[in-house]
Amino acid sequence: MAVMSSLQEALGALLGSDAPNLSPGAITRLTAGWQEEYDRWQRRDLSARRYVYIWADGVYLQARMEPVAECMLVVIGATPEGKKELVGFQVGVRENAQSWRELLVDLKARGLAVPPELAVGDGALGFWKAMDEVFPGTRHQRCWFHKMSNVLNHFPKSGQPAAAADLRNISHAATRAAALAAIETFKEKYAAKYAKGVACLTKDTDALLAFYDFPAEHWDHLRTSNPIESVFATVRHRTVRTRGALSQKTAKLMVFTLVRAASQKWRKLNGRNQLPRVIEGVTFTDGVAQTDANESRAA
Repeated sequence: MAVMSSLQEALGALLGSDAPNLSPGAITRLTAGWQEEYDRWQRRDLSARRYVYIWADGVYLQARMEPVAECMLVVIGATPEGKKELVGFQVGVRENAQSWRELLVDLKARGLAVPPELAVGDGALGFWKAMDEVFPGTRHQRCWFHKMSNVLNHFPKSGQPAAAADLRNISHAATRAAALAAIETFKEKYAAKYAKGVACLTKDTDALLAFYDFPAEHWDHLRTSNPIESVFATVRHRTVRTRGALSQKTAKLMVFTLVRAASQKWRKLNGRNQLPRVIEGVTFTDGVAQTDANESRAA
């Protein structure tokens, strides 16, 4: 009864007030329907799709997943119209390149031929090795949210607020030159005492600052992989009470269905009018298209 109650509570996110009245048979039929929808979605033709940017992350949930090391591998993409879509979703190992390779190869095999311009994700993902093999032309952008957390792990709690403020001065600098100068300041302030924290930051400088080569209107979207984390914050809330009650298969299907439902309300990218210029290969320096900069100088 406890399992059924927990499952019905999570189903309430999908079905509203009718969920508590569902019989075990009805829930079984619902699960079968979710499986059909998932299978159909996994087979969908992607030959007409293009994604300018993608965000990738491996997300652990509190619902029981076996084996323990596995999680949800998620890819969200931004279309040329600025709409965010769920692109890839499967169970795998976050740090394992093979898990990500299988996901990306499957997307390519179903017609996703044009590489994204930029991929955003945590540096610990096995995703990057797989990405370079499957879509070698795609630029890398390391997630600042994850990077800041990793750097601050090397600082005592008392020193974290000041270091965090200095890191934000880097990630939100108006230009690449200003960001690089802020990195030098960070090194001068902390290298002597917190060398590991400084090394954690500086080893990924190029990938952390890739967003400066894209429209400034998109920077808030490109600095982090939070589009995925924010979606799963809601999903975790809905599935927390099912911990230990679901099989891996049922948990995956429930989470997939919840994410698909949430995707209907995802907000579009800011500066959508800039996306065609990114696709055309217009050069951006510090977020400004060089054609615009040239026109301003001419005027």
